[in-house]
Amino acid sequence: MSPTILVLTAAAAAGAVTTPPAAWALGHADAPIPAPRAAVLAAAGVAVVTARWLAGGLPGWWLPVPAALTVVAVPLALADLRHLRLPDVLTLPAYPLFGAAVGAAALGGGGPSLALRAAAGALLFGGAHAVVARAAPGNLGAGDVKLSGSLGAVLGAAGWPALALAAVLAAVLSLAFAAAARTGRVPHGPALLGATWLCALFPGAL
Repeated sequence: MSPTILVLTAAAAAGAVTTPPAAWALGHADAPIPAPRAAVLAAAGVAVVTARWLAGGLPGWWLPVPAALTVVAVPLALADLRHLRLPDVLTLPAYPLFGAAVGAAALGGGGPSLALRAAAGALLFGGAHAVVARAAPGNLGAGDVKLSGSLGAVLGAAGWPALALAAVLAAVLSLAFAAAARTGRVPHGPALLGATWLCALFPGAL
């Protein structure tokens, strides 16, 4: 087996093993998810991130950020799709987890500016979503607002344009989901998570 396949296999396995604790926590928060599906998606997501690094598309010091985002985004997106909820058991721990990932990236080669952009991004993105939720109740839930701050940290670290790009992309994805579903309320969380993941996978400021 080639070294590349071994690295990708190890990355996929690492992504998969994060799923049982997340599924357990969501189950105890009355938002159970299908753990096998989550494991497959998390494994695939971390493998994609690793493959992009192996292809030279990402610096090695940035890897902790999209990898951490992947293992949080998958179970949260599934929970929101199934229960229209983004439980605190994952949205709140995302702050220290993403903070640690950004800190590792900053120390590993991104420099202090990376951490500063992350902090500013958390305030800007989280604040903007809080304003929207207050101005137009019903369009965003409390979970979306809580999640947006931690995602803003990732987006700020990825580059200032990522903040605007993710907001626009998330809105477009939510509209596409709503058109495809043709049902009532469509959760915004999966679109927000997906948009942030794409921006982390293709960061513009690194």
